[in-house]
Amino acid sequence: MPSRYNTGKAFLFVMKKYIYCALLLSLFVARANAQGSPQPLSRGGSYTILNKSTGDKIKIADVVTFDVVQKTDKDSLLGSSYAAGKPAKLQVKRPEEVTDDIVIPYVMEALPFAALHDSLLVRIPTDTLIKGHEDQRPPFFPKGSYLNLYIKIENVQTLNDARAELMAEIAKAKAAETAGANKYIADNKLILKTTASGLKYKITKIGLKPKPLSGDTVLVNYTGKLLTGKVFDSSVASVAKAAGLDQPGRPYEPLKLTLGDGHVIKGWEEALLLLNEGGKATFIIPSDLAYGEQGSPDGGATIPPFSTLIFDLELVKVTRIKHAAPVTTTAKKHTVTHHTTVKKTN
Repeated sequence: MPSRYNTGKAFLFVMKKYIYCALLLSLFVARANAQGSPQPLSRGGSYTILNKSTGDKIKIADVVTFDVVQKTDKDSLLGSSYAAGKPAKLQVKRPEEVTDDIVIPYVMEALPFAALHDSLLVRIPTDTLIKGHEDQRPPFFPKGSYLNLYIKIENVQTLNDARAELMAEIAKAKAAETAGANKYIADNKLILKTTASGLKYKITKIGLKPKPLSGDTVLVNYTGKLLTGKVFDSSVASVAKAAGLDQPGRPYEPLKLTLGDGHVIKGWEEALLLLNEGGKATFIIPSDLAYGEQGSPDGGATIPPFSTLIFDLELVKVTRIKHAAPVTTTAKKHTVTHHTTVKKTN
């Protein structure tokens, strides 16, 4: 448990960050409210260009990085990329090309009227957003109200430039991941086997029963760690308790899964096929076989992007299905007749 001193420092840090973000928001919104005249959007609502620059306008297919503040008509804050510490990034498309979101088409229509370093306000009618779901209307969005997006354009790139930047960032992150994994292996003096996919492992207990096959159902005890040694999940109660994991109501028992159904990371699918029933092993799973460049589904909070993971796995039990007998091919024997030409003699 953290000391009172450390807790106090953490509280002050959070408060300073909150106050800083609040000041940024106030300055941004004050400037936004002070300028511009609304222009209608084809879907309803409007956009207003604020702090207009003289640069080239954003084009379809450009990749735009922007900060955004979401507010109600009564100035209540709903969300902010400033507070999140990460701006949004998207490729500009025609509004009709966006079919998986109801807010983004409004932004897409407004962006081509803006340029690098511009600020704009996009007002979206909430009646349109909740059409067909009026019974779920939130109280902060009364009938006739608007969702207000205050947007600041931070960067504009061509698609090729954005791709090149992304590939460079990925290469740098992968190099750092590899270096970190190698250091972990060296520091812990691990002698490991490596598969073609890059999965590394060490069998710590040899099982006496056969290995499972794809389609079999298995029971698995596991503990997952980051390279820092931090345990982020475990099916073993004593390990979870020692790691200080807060998992209320969670049953600590082997995980049941069917191999090959895609419900676990690729590293697990491959790892479990390497274990004999009753066996145990430590696996070092690169991010390519785990959560990749996105990190865990909670936004990377539990498992950051490009994280090599360490899993201690125990294959507790295998329930086998009937598998088709392996096809064996018997080569046909060919009789080769050697013809010898004998020279006749008179």
